Amino acid sequence: MEFLAYFGDVFVPVNFGLLLLGTIGGLILGATPGLSPTMAVALLIPFTFRLEPAQGLILLGAAYTSTVAGGAVSAILLKIPGAPANIATTLDGHTMARKGQGARALHLSFLSSAVGGVFGVLLLIFLTPVLAQWALAFGPSHLFWLAILGVTVIGSLDSSSVVKGLLSGCIGLWLATIGFDDIMGAQRFIFHPSVSGGINVIPALIGLFAIPQVITMFAKGRQRLDAEVLSVERHPVGQAVREMGRRTRALSIGTLTGSVIGLIPGVGGQIAGLVAYDQSKKLSPEREKFGTGHSEGIIAAESANNAMVGPSLVPLLTLSIPGSPTAAVLLGGLLIHGIFPGSDLFDNHPQVAWTFINSMLIGQILMCLFGLYVAGLAARVAQVPNAVMAAVVLGLAVFGSYSVQNSMGDVYVMMTLGTGMYFLERFGFSAAPLVLGLILGPIAEANFIQGSMIATATSSVGLYFFTGALNLLLIGLVLVSVGYSAWMEIMSRRYTTKDDAIEKEEALS
Repeated sequence: MEFLAYFGDVFVPVNFGLLLLGTIGGLILGATPGLSPTMAVALLIPFTFRLEPAQGLILLGAAYTSTVAGGAVSAILLKIPGAPANIATTLDGHTMARKGQGARALHLSFLSSAVGGVFGVLLLIFLTPVLAQWALAFGPSHLFWLAILGVTVIGSLDSSSVVKGLLSGCIGLWLATIGFDDIMGAQRFIFHPSVSGGINVIPALIGLFAIPQVITMFAKGRQRLDAEVLSVERHPVGQAVREMGRRTRALSIGTLTGSVIGLIPGVGGQIAGLVAYDQSKKLSPEREKFGTGHSEGIIAAESANNAMVGPSLVPLLTLSIPGSPTAAVLLGGLLIHGIFPGSDLFDNHPQVAWTFINSMLIGQILMCLFGLYVAGLAARVAQVPNAVMAAVVLGLAVFGSYSVQNSMGDVYVMMTLGTGMYFLERFGFSAAPLVLGLILGPIAEANFIQGSMIATATSSVGLYFFTGALNLLLIGLVLVSVGYSAWMEIMSRRYTTKDDAIEKEEALS
């Protein structure tokens, strides 16, 4: 219970002021397309140079947690994920916003983010030594199978059919191969200088989700996007709290999934949100409602991507291994102040370590309070006319894509992918499986090649990838996921065929 001795340090006026600043700033940055949590934290590092180590980490940690949650704002209101971690939130959140239920979606998003985030930080506080050793058990073969498990989610993710979902994912996997091979250094599919360094996930994410929306809004001219959003429903926070109480299954699945995936170095919140959404859908008796504005989808996705924040810092603080790209930037923030994370961090610098962790716990609560306060006002974005909304979204898309690497090439990539996605959507394909394939491709490829090299030097490739308890467990989960998706597709078609037959009989009679 050592952390309690340093709990009061969070409420020192300077520290608490920095916590408020980081939380509010993170929410704003998170809601801006293109400014991922990693970029937000990196932008704030220069402001920590003259601060005390604990104060600098408080600012960076608050920005990290609130940026992840803030990304849900643009995901719900504009269908543009603020970061890859918010991809799954768009699937039901934007549909709710179009129905005039944007405030309800935002309330559920911030409440579930707070629950998942607090649980993740509590894991960081109480189970850090044990979890750090568990995280070390994951080698290249395990990370490869984990990426393949993520690929199996593609078939049932926001598509009109499993086949179209898998095809979308395959397109994403192909896009991930463009550029230079990280292991061998070979050129692949570089047909334009803009893609010589590969396709960056952030411009691709913005283009695939934003540009089809922009084209649709421009096509409708001065009409609003949907007649249903002419009136925005008022949604009391108490009603959202009661709904959260009824959705404990989705909340538990999201929180546990995010916590486990957050521990694994190099995986990230985007996979946590999508896997939690998929598992919640598969285990829900109302699975047919997912994608139509169902609250379980938002709760599972947002609790997962915030639950991974705390555990992702476990390998960093105890083993000096960043568990995510944002954790790598935080490592830089520690090193700037001459603090080297490791097993002796809590012995040599307990005030810095525990004040930082405690501030993340309080930051989750502050993030929730500020988010709930602005949710009702933010939901009115849905009432903006199409002509204005399309121009604003296009401007944000260009700004977000260019700001990643200060490159117009990213803007060209964003526009090209977005235009192509617009036509694919006309045929029932979805952006979410495509983005998931783009994210998982490099993870699967890099770990397969590394694993193959290790296997060649020590044993056969087959033994390395297909033996061991953890490998077999992950392979079993892959098979179960594929089998379940196929079974659900078959059952769905049977029910559709029966319904069509009944309708024909009624028409003839």
